[in-house]
Amino acid sequence: MKKFIWVNAVLALSLASCKKDLLDKVPYDQLASENMWTTDNLTEVGVNGIYNALRLGYQSGGASGLEIYQYDRFSFSGQTRDAEGMMQGTITPGNGLFSGNWRNFYEGVIRANDAIANIPAKSPSSAARKARFIAESKFLRAYYYFRLNQVWKGVPIYLEPTPYDAFTKARSTEAEVWNVVLKDLTDAINEPELPSRYTSGSDNGRATRGAAFALRGKVYMYMKDWNKAAVDFDSVKKQGYTLFGNYTQLFKEANERAPEMIFSLQNIAVANLGSTTQFYCGGRSSFGFNWNTYLVSPNLVDLYEKADGSKFNWDDVLPGYSAMKPEARQVFFLRDNLSAAEKTAAAGRGADMSQYLPVGNEARIKAAYENRDPRLAANVITPYSTFNGVLGGTAINQTVISRFPYRSENSPTLDYRTDTQAFFYYLYRKFVGENNNELLDRSFGPIDQPLIRYADVLLMWAEALNEQGDVPGAIAKVNEVRARVNMPALQQADNTKGTFVAGQTEMTERIRNERRVEFPNEGINYFDELRWKSWKSSTFKTGSGVQQVWGQSTVPYTWGGDYLYTWAIPAAEIERNPALKQNDGWPQ
Repeated sequence: MKKFIWVNAVLALSLASCKKDLLDKVPYDQLASENMWTTDNLTEVGVNGIYNALRLGYQSGGASGLEIYQYDRFSFSGQTRDAEGMMQGTITPGNGLFSGNWRNFYEGVIRANDAIANIPAKSPSSAARKARFIAESKFLRAYYYFRLNQVWKGVPIYLEPTPYDAFTKARSTEAEVWNVVLKDLTDAINEPELPSRYTSGSDNGRATRGAAFALRGKVYMYMKDWNKAAVDFDSVKKQGYTLFGNYTQLFKEANERAPEMIFSLQNIAVANLGSTTQFYCGGRSSFGFNWNTYLVSPNLVDLYEKADGSKFNWDDVLPGYSAMKPEARQVFFLRDNLSAAEKTAAAGRGADMSQYLPVGNEARIKAAYENRDPRLAANVITPYSTFNGVLGGTAINQTVISRFPYRSENSPTLDYRTDTQAFFYYLYRKFVGENNNELLDRSFGPIDQPLIRYADVLLMWAEALNEQGDVPGAIAKVNEVRARVNMPALQQADNTKGTFVAGQTEMTERIRNERRVEFPNEGINYFDELRWKSWKSSTFKTGSGVQQVWGQSTVPYTWGGDYLYTWAIPAAEIERNPALKQNDGWPQ
């Protein structure tokens, strides 16, 4: 499916000469109507162009900040090595984060509107194909409005092809937008020609009834209609979606069509049609000589439980650790056999060198990451763990080790090299290609980016049940996800065990933590924190910021205000359309 969809989508863009900028180009629908929909092939190409809008904002020359996984930099679980106005309370309505997303999501809406209006009127395709294409278009339009509404909470609604100079509507309410999304998804679900799911063939990866149920369930979560959400998530299960057996292997190309993947951004190893995840999350010793722009937060690493299901606590491994100043704790992360110069440098950075072990320092810290939830090792390159990389940016396979301070990636040292050698950060393992056989180029990896997968459905289902007071039902759903990685089941029978759940309130936090440890680098956690209104308390704690593995901030975070829970309407859009009113708290 991937090659067919995305390559034809490029043809769609070429034929339509569609705009990339709503502010200064003729809208997609005006030109597309002249070229699309008049043959069966062009009809499919036109619909493929709606899928292609999922890629808008993706670029290979530098991190755009608009790709879905990159939003983890704002979350409890991720961070970026660079300063971000969003995290320092300085972001303004003129920021490209807001204008880029607004433009790209509305581009998707425009393309979907064009298809929905013109396929019935112009396409010679069979009735069955037209019905399926319209259902797919409605699903995609719902997805783009979902993305708009989850951050702006009320946007203008356009449901028909609209000339550029007619983009002058005022904002509809958040509830009105959700109702539009629900109607489109319900129409898609009720279309008999939309399959429950694809199990094989060139159409694998297109929207399905299962995806529509899952997205509609997500909408109900935002609306706090917990019962309807749970019903829809049960319907996803009935479409045949299940968990894949191996968590680590799920994120490899061979398994991107597993029955867990409900809807994904399709990637192939072709320029502008592949993923950039490995480029901006991998290091210099991973294939492609990459930039570790996006990093794992120590918040996430510390959240992974012990293998017995009890909470991890640094003081259990290193007594007194939590009471130490963060810079002093770095002593535990230093490599064995430091040189005199390295010892002096570490002391100058504030390390408590009285606790340094010339032999055994590495083994002592490695113990902190052993016997933990297996998802930790699957998602994160932890200190003194190995990585199957390449040597010196070449294609020569070489296993390297994450050590600090960095010395050399060359033999016999074989340290994992990064762009941030003066600092010691946790690095992503998930979606970063290993050795020289998983990708052809750092700019276009072949692994699909999951947008909705069944584990997401199960954990939202658990949340919906818990919100209705069904704690045992919620526990059962969470335990399905935990069982995949052999983590002990949560239970309410034995309060002496770390897996004990006292009641609904505790279960709420259990579900949230389960989502945090399950989905790093998937672009989910930040939006969860916004929906839960937990972002401030979880991510902007005292001393928070971009942190090295021992918790020392290199870039501090500052909470700008509760207005950050809702994004600013882009300044350029308000200038172009005065009917738009800014969200509260942002400069008018």
